[in-house]
Amino acid sequence: MAARRLVLLTMGWLAIAVFPVAAQEAPSAETIIAALARLEAPSDIEVPALRQQAADRVKAKTDPIALKRPPISRELTKLPHIDLDIQFSPDTPVIRPASYRTIARLADALTNPALMSYVFLVVGHMDANGRRDNNLLLSQRRAEAIRDALVTTFKVSAKRVHAVGLGEEQLLDANNPKAAANQQTQIVTLREVEPVTPSGSAKPPDTHAKKSSRKGSK
Repeated sequence: MAARRLVLLTMGWLAIAVFPVAAQEAPSAETIIAALARLEAPSDIEVPALRQQAADRVKAKTDPIALKRPPISRELTKLPHIDLDIQFSPDTPVIRPASYRTIARLADALTNPALMSYVFLVVGHMDANGRRDNNLLLSQRRAEAIRDALVTTFKVSAKRVHAVGLGEEQLLDANNPKAAANQQTQIVTLREVEPVTPSGSAKPPDTHAKKSSRKGSK
């Protein structure tokens, strides 16, 4: 695991020369933990329903003016969250190598004991450039790419990370719909992990008592 992360971080530094971007410095794992560990009450947000709600609004062409468009879910803004500047190749869900440093720190935070009991949502966003339907689809694919990296590369439990793309339907900078800040990825703390009841949890029969009973009946 440590060797794999070292390789990815090295790739990230080398990729800066190949993919010059004005990326922000990746926040530390401690900063991410502090932002995500403040859950006061669990959320009842259902990810499939949230995804469908965004798709329905785009299909119906509701709220055509981005500047006046209300967010899909106001509850998301009230939950513990952090906005991360994860870079992708243009118009694709391919994560740029330099951004694996940010994802590695996110993975370190999510696997820290302080956050191990929580379920998280990776929320993909887009600015209001281009077509709304394309932006919605691309944001979903990018959110899924980040989740896949967390689960496959950094071994975060798949049960603890969900993904949803909201396109330009939940602008991070609502006053500037076309600003690059709207393409940041949001990590949201949803709820605590539900305890798993082990199979066959019924109390096993007391074989010792049965043997004693048989001896006494003779």
